[in-house]
Amino acid sequence: MREMVLFAVIRLVLWAGIWWVLTLFDVGVMLAGVLAALIAMLISILFLNRVRDAAAMRWKAADDRRRERHADDVDEDAEAEDSFLDAEAAAADGAHGTDVTEESGSTTASPAGPGQLPELPAEDPASPSADGR
Repeated sequence: MREMVLFAVIRLVLWAGIWWVLTLFDVGVMLAGVLAALIAMLISILFLNRVRDAAAMRWKAADDRRRERHADDVDEDAEAEDSFLDAEAAAADGAHGTDVTEESGSTTASPAGPGQLPELPAEDPASPSADGR
């Protein structure tokens, strides 16, 4: 926590100092604020590596500890819902498959499949096609 607060305070002081210098040069309050934020960000990226990395590592360690504490929590409702949806999806996949009849060797598909599409009439080679070729 100390590293994060230190990094935030350093950036805020840096922004305030740059903003003050820019307002002394009569840049304008709003433009000075935006420019100070950009310049402070660039300076902190270039020169505050150690403080930023320490804050990031502290944040990561806290996040890892939180994940370890909550890793064993199992939501029975979510598990039941997942198993229900998996079973429903497996049943739906079985119902939408194709069936092959042994006598004719033809396939029939479910109503949602392409087997239920209407047959297109065969083209007569003597008649011109729709695209004019």
